[in-house]
Amino acid sequence: MKSPVARIGACAQSASGNPGQPRISAPPAGKLQSGLQRYVDAARRQLARTFRENGLDSPDLDARLLVGHALTLDHAALVAAAERTLTAAEAQAIAALAARRLAGEPVARITGRKEFWGLDLRLDPETLVPRPESEAVVEAALAALGPGKAQQSLRVADLGTGSGALLLAMLSELPGAHGTGTDTSLAALECARANAATLGLADRASFVLCDYGAALEGSFDLVVSNPPYVRSGEIASLMPEVRLYDPPRALDGGSDGLDGCRAIAADAFRLISPGGILVVELGAGQLAAARSLFTAAGLTVLSSRSDLSGVPRALVVRRPCRAD
Repeated sequence: MKSPVARIGACAQSASGNPGQPRISAPPAGKLQSGLQRYVDAARRQLARTFRENGLDSPDLDARLLVGHALTLDHAALVAAAERTLTAAEAQAIAALAARRLAGEPVARITGRKEFWGLDLRLDPETLVPRPESEAVVEAALAALGPGKAQQSLRVADLGTGSGALLLAMLSELPGAHGTGTDTSLAALECARANAATLGLADRASFVLCDYGAALEGSFDLVVSNPPYVRSGEIASLMPEVRLYDPPRALDGGSDGLDGCRAIAADAFRLISPGGILVVELGAGQLAAARSLFTAAGLTVLSSRSDLSGVPRALVVRRPCRAD
């Protein structure tokens, strides 16, 4: 899977400054269980406090998600069960999940699920975790299409679909569209297909095993992609939560992080209909080089969109119309 859907937005080291070591030392699950509060909400608050003391970035959210996962309760049901007494088996399950989180395993890998664009997605070890930065691609694509296209019968392609996050987000916003997701991992495609079925989008989504758009027949009105964009030399400095749990081949974008963009640009005229739109996700500091790359391929750069951190994240280009 060279190009699954979600990529890490920044190559940050661990809090200790040593990229090869976890930030914290996890206590054993038995110790966590023995000190766990008896009631559901008290246990959740206690877990959040432990996560906060150990330097986790989102202790309250992590605690809520893990307690809910252990008890198979959604947010509303978790609130309703706040004063319920935990059974010994439930306390053991919560403690085991907490120990995994304290050892550095991402919550999404523990639960096997992640929300993206309001969609609850199942994950697989062959897919990356969809990240908020990638929602900039969806926003940019919808803005480029304009409100008049929402009901039209559009053809959409997601090159490197992973869990299907970008494709399914687009289909959820474009009720007249049909889409195709590609990936080089069969396991990723099976995961994306299952997500499409769960979300009621299976009749408008298809999936093809290939590298980027190699096995697709044009032309598409909209192509989106989040190709690998981490520079090869920066892989070792990624946070352990990314480097140890995301598929390595899904991170490496080559020496400058732009190998995926080059592959997409080389095939763009075949895949994109005249006047059609391509939106590709970029890594930090890649905007200028990517603009030059797609311009050299004969595409017209329309705009870019930044993520919530202000990093230019999505580049929007158009295949010129025949009259251009």
